[in-house]
Amino acid sequence: MRRQRGIALLVVMALLVVLAGVVGLFALDAHVTALQASAQQQRLQLEQAAEGGIEAAAARLLAADPRRRPVPDGRVHVLDGGDGIRVEVVIHDESGKLDLNVADPALIARLLQEFGPSPEEAAALAAAIVDWRDPDGFVGPAGGAEAREYRAAGLPWGPADRPFATVAELQRVLGMTPALYRVLRPHLTVHTGLPQPNPAFAGPTLLRALGLPPPFIDELLAARAALQPGMAPPVLGGGFVLATMGTGTYSISSRATRADGPGAELHATLRVGAGGFLGQVYTPLTWRHGLED
Repeated sequence: MRRQRGIALLVVMALLVVLAGVVGLFALDAHVTALQASAQQQRLQLEQAAEGGIEAAAARLLAADPRRRPVPDGRVHVLDGGDGIRVEVVIHDESGKLDLNVADPALIARLLQEFGPSPEEAAALAAAIVDWRDPDGFVGPAGGAEAREYRAAGLPWGPADRPFATVAELQRVLGMTPALYRVLRPHLTVHTGLPQPNPAFAGPTLLRALGLPPPFIDELLAARAALQPGMAPPVLGGGFVLATMGTGTYSISSRATRADGPGAELHATLRVGAGGFLGQVYTPLTWRHGLED
């Protein structure tokens, strides 16, 4: 009898151990679920704050008072997202970028040379970019790439023979590398239809690619740095009037962060003004979460 009671005690103890383990697993699962829910809630708050930064920027760009309209030249605007969230918004007028669909090969090549390719390499890649967008099947004297060259490179696609639909499409052009694309991306657009970037909003790299004299570039950048919303447009050397207001199409980056590190990013290209879908104050042209493509 004593032996049987001992065995029974051992069985009970074993069951208690198993039961404690099951309870522990349930507790751990509940704790993990709670942590996941908390993280998801924080992520949602950050994404909403980043989207709020885009909305705030669009509203300010339409402000009736010119003193409230931000200068869309890439400066950082800091907003309070509430609940300890900091929102940094950067607005660029798209006219200050090079339009892949209309820029001539020489300008494209000069921009490429700013990032390392030799003049010969830049001319060949610029010709390939033009071959991607033009409807013919002929390679120009500077080189380029049509269907035959893509096949020879072992690629399962050829040039689109139509205008670029997005800047990201540039990654498919023969000769374009990921590293070169990453540094080019901020300077490019497909939304303006302008043969040259607007110097009033172009960055230093594009200003050099445009062939502007260094003293004029320095003067322009200094005047831009001193520019404040509502100021009269300053007149620079040669009679150039530095625009203080944008053209209506903007790329806006909004980053929402907390002091403890997590963050959310949103990048959008908007056409701001009346005529948006269902009365919206802007029309989204691109909308990307996370890092730039």
